[in-house]
Amino acid sequence: MELIAKQIESKEVWERFMVQIKPNTFLHSWNWGEFQSSLGNATCRLAVFQGENLTALAFFYEITARRGIFWLCPHGPIFKSNADKQVALKILLDFLRKEIIKNQRCDFIRICPLLGADSDNEKIFSELGFKASPLYTHPELSWLLDVDLDKEKLLSAMRKGTRYSIKKATQDGVSVEQSSSRADLEKFRQIYQSTSQRQKFAPFSKNYLDKEWTAFQKDNQCLLFFGYYQGKIISAAFIVFSQRSAFYHHGASLPEFAKIPSAHLVLWEAILEAKNRGCKFFNFWGISPDNQPAHPWFGLSFFKKGFGGFSEQYVASQDLILSWRYWLNFVVEKWRKKKRGM
Repeated sequence: MELIAKQIESKEVWERFMVQIKPNTFLHSWNWGEFQSSLGNATCRLAVFQGENLTALAFFYEITARRGIFWLCPHGPIFKSNADKQVALKILLDFLRKEIIKNQRCDFIRICPLLGADSDNEKIFSELGFKASPLYTHPELSWLLDVDLDKEKLLSAMRKGTRYSIKKATQDGVSVEQSSSRADLEKFRQIYQSTSQRQKFAPFSKNYLDKEWTAFQKDNQCLLFFGYYQGKIISAAFIVFSQRSAFYHHGASLPEFAKIPSAHLVLWEAILEAKNRGCKFFNFWGISPDNQPAHPWFGLSFFKKGFGGFSEQYVASQDLILSWRYWLNFVVEKWRKKKRGM
């Protein structure tokens, strides 16, 4: 039966498909699309049907930058296990180019797949003319924890030092509070700004955090966790809940309290909340490769892995070149990668 592409307008249809897929990602949730629209980005939600059967979804949004204009598919497309992924991807790309982009300027299309990094999946892209991106856009190596276990088993599977840090934080008098209040977002942002200055990364703007919060909080899909010590917030986490997974999307801490392991207790409380919500996985988001000790994420990755779990390696981000201007972007991203030490 012929495969055809259509735009999807139903949140219910979209989310019902997404919840069936493993692994999953909030970057392809309906509300992530709402968030991107609120930032002023052009968006589209596409699907591939075989008769009445939905076999693949793809969310795209346009990014306009001085280095180029491109359409991004974050951690997608999402395929049913029995789908012919290469055929479905080609149909999605043809629809995007003929029906959505049309006569607009577009220098390239970037796909950040949520497919295992193996030769068969890499072949899907190479045979369609894609080129590996010079710089990742979203994590290509993630750390996950199966939280569908009882509390004691989760604790016993942790690194000994992590277990000790959780206990010590409690003994030191650290308390953790969670918040769904928009007013508390500013408290998070202040400590987040401090963290970005210390760790030398470009923080997301106040507008970005506010709109992300708004998009997910309307469905009770995000929470803030604050670690308090002597009445002061010294660590915090911004957690997104989507498709039976919890995602550690933003974190922050104050360096002057580095000897107080509040961040360990904050994430432990977030993991317990994920269990309370019936989540299957807690996704710690991106980590560095084990063989790159100079990687800027190496220390943070060690912290994340202490909670136990497993890694997932995805196919590297892929670019479909549509214009000579792509090479301007290529040079800029190559330079950024080198500057970040990745």
